[in-house]
Amino acid sequence: MAVNSSVKPVVVALSRSGEAVAHRIADVLGADVHGREGRVDQADAFFPNALDHVRDLFAAGVPVVGVCAAGILVRAVAPLLADKRVEPPVVAVADDGSVVVPLLGGHRGANRIAGELSAALGAVSAVTTAGDVALGVALDEPPAGYRLKNPQDAQGVMAELLAGGGVTWTDEELFDAELPEGDEVELLVTEAEAQGSSTRLVYHPQRFTLGLGCARNADADEMWTHVQGMLAEADVAEGAVACVASIDLKADEPAILSVAARLGVPFRVFTAAELEAEAGRLATPSDVVFAEVGCHGVCEGAALAAGGAEAELSVAKSKTGTTTCALARCEKPVTEMRGRARGKLSIVGIGPGQATWRTPEVSRLVADAEELVGYGLYIDLLGPLAAGKDLSDFPLGGEEDRCRYALEQAGLGKSVALVCSGDAGIYAMGALVFELLDRSEAELGVSDAARRVEVVSSPGVSALQGAAARAGAPLGHDFCAISLSDLLTPREDIVKRLHAAAEGDFVIAFYNPVSMRRRTLLAEARDILLQHRPADTPVMLASSLGRPEEHVRYRRLDELEVDEVDMLTVVLVGSSHSRLAQLGEGPRMFTPRGYARKIDGDLAG
Repeated sequence: MAVNSSVKPVVVALSRSGEAVAHRIADVLGADVHGREGRVDQADAFFPNALDHVRDLFAAGVPVVGVCAAGILVRAVAPLLADKRVEPPVVAVADDGSVVVPLLGGHRGANRIAGELSAALGAVSAVTTAGDVALGVALDEPPAGYRLKNPQDAQGVMAELLAGGGVTWTDEELFDAELPEGDEVELLVTEAEAQGSSTRLVYHPQRFTLGLGCARNADADEMWTHVQGMLAEADVAEGAVACVASIDLKADEPAILSVAARLGVPFRVFTAAELEAEAGRLATPSDVVFAEVGCHGVCEGAALAAGGAEAELSVAKSKTGTTTCALARCEKPVTEMRGRARGKLSIVGIGPGQATWRTPEVSRLVADAEELVGYGLYIDLLGPLAAGKDLSDFPLGGEEDRCRYALEQAGLGKSVALVCSGDAGIYAMGALVFELLDRSEAELGVSDAARRVEVVSSPGVSALQGAAARAGAPLGHDFCAISLSDLLTPREDIVKRLHAAAEGDFVIAFYNPVSMRRRTLLAEARDILLQHRPADTPVMLASSLGRPEEHVRYRRLDELEVDEVDMLTVVLVGSSHSRLAQLGEGPRMFTPRGYARKIDGDLAG
């Protein structure tokens, strides 16, 4: 779980009595309102269960402002609490707007949100964080554009001040608060490298933009050593760098991405035309570079473009065998990033449908995304988590167009989530995305910009896992999955695999068992399997898993009828060893792994 400051808070309204306050809060924060179904009249999205919904938002790293009793929010997020350093803010507001209580994440935005809301609503802000109460400041939450070098020391420094110590500011006072003067604690604001301690907090103003260039697949360690040497020579701290920038042709360059990751700052890219607009300000323009990429300088131009019109070169281009770098300085700390992001495509599997089977990582990637792309039914299953985002719905049969669109949108610098049911890598869009990336332009691949995006695959609960969990443990021994759709796979290949799986005595999960026009392969599969396993082999039919209309039933293999299976059904056929046990809660299907034989052997020995 990680806090993403770019994710908008969500205001959760549970009743009509708090609905008006919820909308006032949303206006103040620029947030969406999510309302409880049947109890709130107007909202951007609705949810059926408050505890599940708040928990889902929290797991996704979304700041939550609940217009409700604080206890509801506490009960919702309590199972997920683990690390206060990365958990998102949670704030409770009374229905009448009279009290605002930051519950979690006080120094990661909750206290700030509480302050804004108390001012806007005329409410009492019930801040309980010691430093905020006694001194009106959170030393580990500097203003935007400043970075605290040694946050691990902030708690000890605050304790010193609360015990009666005083502060000496060096160079610049950052916080709008009256702090006691004294020699016990130093708060140092500097662009240069400096060591912090238990009595010294070091803040770096992020006034510098770092422009980088390199040969394709340059060594990452060489680039990092080069950057470190340049910063040291210029007496600029790593924490004073606001961003790394380069030409868009280098959006996927590992060495440059590695520097941005090591510095912990955004990576921004510019077109050749945007960099050429900086040609008049370059210290070392190059006709050779212009002939190669269309601008007279990459690293200097990128540093200046990222810094803006007021930026000046602090360090002109320096180079090693395969890398170049330059540094620009701005008069004020950089708080708004110019250029565009690299672009990111998250391939996510949302499970069979119910929110409790969706992983926190998938929820977080969906929350981070600007645009959701997928089959409309799957996007709808996200419910309120999809509210406020651009939605691009593609029909069944439009899979290649869907993946191509998602990649090209990411190529524009957007964060895009390609939404699949189950697991995105199992009979879903994951493989097609990578196939498109692997194709050449002549083979109808994607644009160069799309090839440079970051691609992340996140696992989901697959249909076969969901069905197996409902059944009991049918996958307790060797199993396989076979798609019965001959739309993309030749029928003779499917039949060959059916014979092989039957002879191997695998438990088999059949995906895409039938369609409106394809009705014969499932019956053929049944007849092939009956040649190799008993007629009473248990078969599970699981339809609409994880949804309100979920329907699970069991059949003997010789009684499996095609007409009771549809496109939303997963068919699990047991091996010759699978059993259907009649237990108190109903039939449970399982496949022994052989422990009974092991125990018998141990006893015999």
